[in-house]
Amino acid sequence: MTMDAGERADDAGAVLTAFLDDYAAVLRRHLTAPEQGGLGEGYELGRRALVERISLLDLTENHYRVVQAAQRSPAAQDQRIAENALEFLLQTLAALDIATRGYLDGTKAYEQQRTRADDLAGRDAFRTALVESLQDGFFVAEADGTIVEVNSAFGALTGYGPGDVPFALPHPWSPPNTPRYPDLGSESLRWVMPVQHRDGRKVWLAVSTSSLVKPENDERIFVGTIRDVTAEHDAQARDQAASRLATAVGAATSVAEVLAVGLDELRRTAGAAAAVVAVWPARTAEPEIYTSGPDRPDEDEFADVPARAVPDGPDPATRALLERARRRSPRSLQVLPDGLDSAAGIVAPLGETGDAALWLRFAAPRAVAAADRTLFSLLIGHLSLAMQRARNFDQARATSLTLQRAMLGPIELPPRFSVHYEPALPPLEIGGDWYDVVPLRDGTIGVVVGDCVGRGLSAAVVMGQLRTAARALLLRGAGPAQLLAELDAVAARIPGAMCTTVCAAVLDPVRGVVRYSSAGHMPPILADVGEVGRLLEGGRAVPLATFDTPRRPEASTALPPGATLVLFTDGLVERRGVDIDDSFAQIADVLAGTPGRLPREVADAVLSRLRPAAGYDDDVAMVVYRQPPAPLLLDVPAAAEQLTVLRRTLKAWFAAAAVPHDLAADLVAAANEACSNSVEHAYLHKRPGRVVLSAECDTETVVIVVRDDGDWKPRAADPGYRGRGIEMMKALTEDVEIEHTEEGTRVRMWVTLPAITFPTANPIRSAGQPA
Repeated sequence: MTMDAGERADDAGAVLTAFLDDYAAVLRRHLTAPEQGGLGEGYELGRRALVERISLLDLTENHYRVVQAAQRSPAAQDQRIAENALEFLLQTLAALDIATRGYLDGTKAYEQQRTRADDLAGRDAFRTALVESLQDGFFVAEADGTIVEVNSAFGALTGYGPGDVPFALPHPWSPPNTPRYPDLGSESLRWVMPVQHRDGRKVWLAVSTSSLVKPENDERIFVGTIRDVTAEHDAQARDQAASRLATAVGAATSVAEVLAVGLDELRRTAGAAAAVVAVWPARTAEPEIYTSGPDRPDEDEFADVPARAVPDGPDPATRALLERARRRSPRSLQVLPDGLDSAAGIVAPLGETGDAALWLRFAAPRAVAAADRTLFSLLIGHLSLAMQRARNFDQARATSLTLQRAMLGPIELPPRFSVHYEPALPPLEIGGDWYDVVPLRDGTIGVVVGDCVGRGLSAAVVMGQLRTAARALLLRGAGPAQLLAELDAVAARIPGAMCTTVCAAVLDPVRGVVRYSSAGHMPPILADVGEVGRLLEGGRAVPLATFDTPRRPEASTALPPGATLVLFTDGLVERRGVDIDDSFAQIADVLAGTPGRLPREVADAVLSRLRPAAGYDDDVAMVVYRQPPAPLLLDVPAAAEQLTVLRRTLKAWFAAAAVPHDLAADLVAAANEACSNSVEHAYLHKRPGRVVLSAECDTETVVIVVRDDGDWKPRAADPGYRGRGIEMMKALTEDVEIEHTEEGTRVRMWVTLPAITFPTANPIRSAGQPA
């Protein structure tokens, strides 16, 4: 049952009337007898007024009516009625004042709290709007690494947005098989990390975090931002990859060296399982194949082996692929299979001449993104430039060495000579070292070895003029000292010829004497058979065009039979950190062990012994001469088992006489046939006899004589398959003389030693090697 408005008004009036009556009664008593108890009743009335919602106006009007009536009463005698009435009213109003102030304070606090709540709500909305407006990804992480808040930009960068939080460790974007990124354990951290986007892409993010403490519970949290730096990372990776490749091929000086190191680096950087390059030299039909990765270009299993040239080409399909690739436009790149999202490899032409192509094979099919294409194109471009640089280097080297050979000296030498020119590394510049060997009309041989100051074309020009002048002086008959004295005047008029060092010698093979003179040059080394070499230090003076010398000295020494003489420039013996006397001792030691080797083999042995690990850092010119050995005389029983001794001894003597190996083999066969005839036929009717073999050589010829004291067997009319020894001896020698006497038979055979020739463009092998 509910109460209407009228009834509620009547009740309120009854409450007010009752309150006013009670108030008037208590006030009259207090005015009649003021005491503390009356004031307490007044205070309680104030609290009642507050509870019963009595209007303050009604209360004060009622108060004044009671006070006025009391003052008009005839019985009123106390002059303090007004003061006591005011004290009672104030006491009544005290409860109302306290409640009012409490109400006002509560109202104020409420308003403050409401304002604060409205402010916090506004700030939360502002924070949310601010975080969402960031272009960088934003996140909040708890102390254990769980991410509890992210913004929309974070979701765009990783594929995991605000609707997916929280993200506990390991985070879903962490790539598999990669090191975990740093723990959130310091006040501030910055790092770059790879992440696996939700769509499978690999993205590089720069992370920046800061540490905070919540004031309400002292809990540590971390806030941070992420930014996509994939483009910057890829660009840096490309630069680093290009730098590594450029560094790897920077020291290569040939196409083979470029591909040997460049293919390995390219394969590793591109993440390929195999790399194959085909090069068509001079546009020939058959290419040269270089591989890195598989043992064979067509194998499925790939072993990590260094890049190298392979003798067999790839399978026909790969060959056709490379053939088509080399005909494509330069700096183009094709992904295979074409048009598919997943590629098995790439092919591209190398260079711009259409004679080389590259094939990179991936270990497993993969997507090739735009960044991958840019990286591959950059690496292939660097490899192409390195190949072209190596080709230019080869061409320049061949040109300079051909010019150097043409200026060095003769390409045809007398027998028992060898010359060698070893260019310094790198051998692009021609140098000022030279040699010359000049046969003279009196049977002697002039030899000159010199070294101009400096390198390059200017030194080569000086060298050419001095070599020409020295040859002219030798042909005119100048001896070593006279040659250097007159060469002084020539050098004084040639710019850049000052301080040139020269050693001049005139060899007399018949007399076994060498005359020599040195203008500040390295002393020659002479080694007798089986003995350590010794320096020829006589006839020494200052280099050319330095001081006025009244007379150039000259010295001479004997050339024992079979002795070896070596003349050389300082590049052979001068090395940093090595005493030059030690180098001289090494040459002398090598010569002691080479009396049975050809002069070109002696040169190779000396160069191999003294060659530094990194190659010679100065040009080396060297001349090796072998004096004819003493005549050979063998007197052995006419027995078949002695033939082996005869062949072995004769072969060693031919080597000491510097007879080329092919010619020596022919002469040994011819001499063996003559000795076999003596053993088999000369002593059929006599007691066993003896066979005598002699051999001797001069400056140009080798003569072999075989003698026995047995009977001569007439030649049969039809010798059959045997009896053709004389024809064989004639075929293997220049001529054969057979003389029959009462004392026995004498067979004389001889040959003319050939001149030693060498190719002018051969930069590596000894110049004494036959062409």
